[in-house]
Amino acid sequence: MESNFEDNISLRITDTIADISPEQWDACANPGYASKGDDRSYDPFVSYAFLSALEKSESAVAETGWAPRHLILEDHNSQLLGTVPMYIKNHSQGEYVFDYQWADAFERAGGSYYPKLQVSVPFTPVTGRRLLVRPGEHETAVETILIEGCMQAAKQLAVSSLHFTFLKNGQSDRLQELGFLLRTDQQFHWQNGGYTDFDDFLGALSSKKRRNIKRERRIALEEGVCIEHLTGSEITESHWDAFFRFYMDTGDRKWGSPYLTRRFFSMVGASMADRILLIMCRLGDNYVAGALNFIGGDCLYGRYWGTLGDFPFLHFEVCYYQAIEYAIRHNLAYVEAGAQGEHKLARGYLPHQTCSAHWIANDSFRAAIADHLISERRYVDENIQIWNEHSPFRSEKNKA
Repeated sequence: MESNFEDNISLRITDTIADISPEQWDACANPGYASKGDDRSYDPFVSYAFLSALEKSESAVAETGWAPRHLILEDHNSQLLGTVPMYIKNHSQGEYVFDYQWADAFERAGGSYYPKLQVSVPFTPVTGRRLLVRPGEHETAVETILIEGCMQAAKQLAVSSLHFTFLKNGQSDRLQELGFLLRTDQQFHWQNGGYTDFDDFLGALSSKKRRNIKRERRIALEEGVCIEHLTGSEITESHWDAFFRFYMDTGDRKWGSPYLTRRFFSMVGASMADRILLIMCRLGDNYVAGALNFIGGDCLYGRYWGTLGDFPFLHFEVCYYQAIEYAIRHNLAYVEAGAQGEHKLARGYLPHQTCSAHWIANDSFRAAIADHLISERRYVDENIQIWNEHSPFRSEKNKA
């Protein structure tokens, strides 16, 4: 690292993304798209529009246990060189990398696990870059400075720990080099094998899986449900009203406290409409179910689903099969349909390893966590291997 580079930069923390211009933030978050309109690597979740909507809608703010503490690295001309979306947390909700057992163990030993620092996209278990760096000759140096800056912030704030979740592989390697503990888990993702249409995809599956999917699709729509794909200006506030009812009903039944406010949906609908695919299900004159998806450069991300009735297999149709059809039609490489869910395997979604990185302040607790993670990583690897052995796709030996 050149000394003159270090002499001309400054590091600070802000408690709101509004302190940074959208252009500056996105030049680091999605540099290819911001500078050249290159859509291939676009990540909607680290965009200024998405993170700003979380804050302005009061979904991810101090009052909900997500107090923004974004790390900012600038040069002497106030150009943003890198940033990290970071939050002080006083709970572990909305993260999808579960550390409740860590918190319980630390507090039973007399420590205070909360507050902690979380580097993530709130409520969003989607892999991506967390060290957002503007391209240039000092990219590696900037990454290192950002990581060290996060660690310094953790020490100054006297938090128990610092967590980077759902990391791109290269960034997890950098964190491990600087002493972070790596943790793995799995999700189920669909990968486009160059299919021409949904039937072509079905042809790659075993005959039993093909029959099952065709049956589920038939049953899902036999009550007369009509499916609409909406994006851009097609999405109106009445659509968001209906979808928010679905979201609240599912949230109330699943985890008791939905994270997102009604205003959040209006805000992303206004600022990210072309990045949204809203799949709505109509029965007669009424909407009865829906799924919200975000469109990335090469991936369709399924985020939220809800329904006000009991419609067998409609969840699979809307969240999995409609998503696959959309990805094939728009030549997207992947569909990520959210966290967990072994039932996705039979529907063409294969296991994919996810990674997080953790810095623990207490040496004894850190050693205990490190030992635990060795066996946990082994378990995850074995589990992925087992799921792959039960792949729904035809093997070379069995082309039935």
